[in-house]
Amino acid sequence: MKLKLSLTALALFTFAFINAQETLAPKFGKGLFNLVGQDSSWTMKIGARMQFLAISNWESEDGKLINPEANFLVRRSRLKFGGYAFSPKLVYKLELGLSNRDISGASKFTNNAPRYILDAVIKWNFHENFVLWFGQTKLPGNRERVISSANLQQVDRSLLNKRFNIDRDFGIQLRHHFKLSKSFVVKEIFSLAQGEGRNVTTGNLGGHQFTGRLELLPFGNFSSKGDYKGADLKRESTAKIAFGVGYDHNNNAVKNRSNQGSYMVTDTGFYETNINTLFLDAMFKYKGFSFMAEYADRDAKDPFAKNVDGTLTGDVVQVGKGLNLQTGYLLKNDWEVSGRYTNIELDKAITGKGLEEQYTIGLSRYIVGHSLKIQSDISYLNVAGGNNQLMYRLQFDIHF
Repeated sequence: MKLKLSLTALALFTFAFINAQETLAPKFGKGLFNLVGQDSSWTMKIGARMQFLAISNWESEDGKLINPEANFLVRRSRLKFGGYAFSPKLVYKLELGLSNRDISGASKFTNNAPRYILDAVIKWNFHENFVLWFGQTKLPGNRERVISSANLQQVDRSLLNKRFNIDRDFGIQLRHHFKLSKSFVVKEIFSLAQGEGRNVTTGNLGGHQFTGRLELLPFGNFSSKGDYKGADLKRESTAKIAFGVGYDHNNNAVKNRSNQGSYMVTDTGFYETNINTLFLDAMFKYKGFSFMAEYADRDAKDPFAKNVDGTLTGDVVQVGKGLNLQTGYLLKNDWEVSGRYTNIELDKAITGKGLEEQYTIGLSRYIVGHSLKIQSDISYLNVAGGNNQLMYRLQFDIHF
């Protein structure tokens, strides 16, 4: 009898404790929960997201599909923290990657440790429309790279981004915006970074990286920052367009894709050369229709890596240009059909690589916007002088 009473009391205590600990969390997709300091001097929103991806690849030879491959993986698995500290004018963001792809790339320059940190940055609105960023985060390069992988229109980014993006780095950024008229918005960004990518602890091996970007929004801001989100989920009631131009100069770069790619090693250390990248892009949205265009062009002062005696090491800077055109239409039932054309033309005389053209058709179902969606696409890659490829992808994305 005593045992039954004790168990009953324990069950009642546990039930009461669980109910006492219930917390009203934000709406789905707005974070797991939001902490606020007792004196409101700080906040912290905590979120999580996962992407589950299935891929099938084939090579094309004489009109036949050969060498089939299939892969299933957790493409991304991340934790996000953000809020303000001391004042709403001092904002911070911390994003950690947990999947194999998120943490890959360890080397002696990262202390051979997994690269867990994606973003670790503070943003200080110190005067009117001026904001100073400090820490590790995305550089203001091509638009498609700055769009979060959680908010993409298709399963993943294009080949242009893969070949030319300047990704994340540690440094400072100064951002400012103003209006030329009642609706015409102008945004300016300047960045000074280390120039060797994220999570580097042993550097700086070469010089520094300087990036500038200018954005023009003649019809005003997009709804919910839609100029940096794929698909017109807000179904803009009036036409919105954004133009962007960026220029990146990596002084004495030691990697073959500016601050990305592999280190160019010589017999006495590292090969250094100036690498410059130009970005042009545009985003248009209107009543469910969206269109994004990007152009990239990279050159180098001397793209051939050399030893001290002048002999070639075999490493070369991946110079060339790329074009990406992408469009989609969102139906009233939140299904979207999208298409993409990408053209990559690396300098064959330098890189030995020929023209690449990729055609992609995508189909997405937005269950709760970008926070809960299923996306699928099929791509055909035409490689000059090589085997063409066919790729099918299916991805499920959940974002708390």
